[in-house]
Amino acid sequence: MYPDNFKIEPTKRIPRIILEKGKIFIMGRSIPDNAGDFYRPVLDWVSKYTENNSEKTKIEFGFEYINTSSTKWIFTILRELSEMKDMISNLRVTWYYEIGDEDMCELGLILRSLVDCPFILVEVADMNNDRYEKILSCSL
Repeated sequence: MYPDNFKIEPTKRIPRIILEKGKIFIMGRSIPDNAGDFYRPVLDWVSKYTENNSEKTKIEFGFEYINTSSTKWIFTILRELSEMKDMISNLRVTWYYEIGDEDMCELGLILRSLVDCPFILVEVADMNNDRYEKILSCSL
């Protein structure tokens, strides 16, 4: 049995999050007041998902900005996903970053080096709501 779908609408401080069977989508700005309080329900959902799922899952991350404590939680989420059965063949991570944003590109490269699954970096013209909607509509 899969956990229920989980969604959070974005604000100026928190990213859009959509968690459902076959898709994990986190994009926007991630500077919550308390990253632990914000990301803990996401990690709990992912933990339940990995226990009950062994199917292909697309993971899409894209951040205009992400603070250090949020980065730690994104890594923790990726580490939890690594517990998924047949992770190497079932997970695909896409990390979107804005042209010229070397810090975000480097963060994607670091995270890619820490997980053993297909992980691609995609450079896009801009990271904004229009981009997130476009990515989301292509991933349905």
